[in-house]
Order: sequence, then structure tokens, then C-alpha cells
Amino acid sequence: MKIGRNEPCPCGSGNKFKKCCKDEAKFQPAAPEKLAKVTLAGEVEKLQKNAAAKKAQVNTMGVFIFAATDNGDGWLLEMTDMDGLKVCEKGEIIEVDINESPETIEVNWSHHFAIRKKKFFVTDYKTEEEVELSDLPTHSIFAAIKRIRKKFPKDLLASIHLDEE
Repeated sequence: MKIGRNEPCPCGSGNKFKKCCKDEAKFQPAAPEKLAKVTLAGEVEKLQKNAAAKKAQVNTMGVFIFAATDNGDGWLLEMTDMDGLKVCEKGEIIEVDINESPETIEVNWSHHFAIRKKKFFVTDYKTEEEVELSDLPTHSIFAAIKRIRKKFPKDLLASIHLDEE
């Protein structure tokens, strides 16, 4: 098997082959446990650990945004329908139900979010109560949304959700 120099290195490092193993004769495949696939549930666990440790973060995976504050709150956000799920509150991890398969991801969203006049708001789906979350890094979340919108075509973003009917 010939490995192209600009292809990802098959050792699982994430680097291009030309900057990693370079010589196919020296190539040692990574152990299967090192090639574990990234899952939404796994990323939520990382978010919960950061939030519980009061370590602020904002990062993305596909259309999902993971935001944690230094006061211990953590949110999973989905930007196509502006859904949100609180996964950590004041350093306490909240149990969440995420079902994943190779074809689908199901999340029981608890909130809708909006950014208005540089302020972040969430609306609880059950009570319809809207609250401003002043401690979330609104600017970073807005920038993440813009990056996602640039990365994916509009028609693809529109096709992500399926009707439950």
C-alpha cells in the first residue's frame, strides 16, 4: 500500500505522513485503542470535566459548540436550530441522554438559545422562561457560529434535521 505524503499518517497522530513517519518501512500502526473515534457523548464528557474544574472553553465539532465557564456552567449548543442543553451547573455535572449511531445523533434538547445585541439568552422549552446568561463568552460563541456557517453549505445545514413524523 502506497501512502501519499500529504495524506494523514496512518499511525493516528493526525499529522501529514510527510511530517510524521515519512518512511513506510518504519511505519508502526497505532494500537486500536489509540484510534478511538470521536463521539458527541465523549466530547460532552470532556466539556463536563472542564466545567466541573471551572476551566472556561469554547470549541466546536461539526455543528455543535461546547461552552464552559469559569464558574462551572457547561452548555452543549447546536447552531442549525439554535438548540441548547445544560450539561453542568456551578461545577455539578448534569446527567444527559445522548443516543448515537453511525447514522443519527439524538439529543433531548432542553433550551433554545439566541444572541441579541451581543447578549446570550436561553429559553427553557418546558417553562418558556427566558434568561440572559451573562457569564457565557457570547463573542466566542458567535464567532464559532460564523465559522460553522462558512464551513458548511446552507443546503447541507438545512438538511441536518429530520422531522419526527
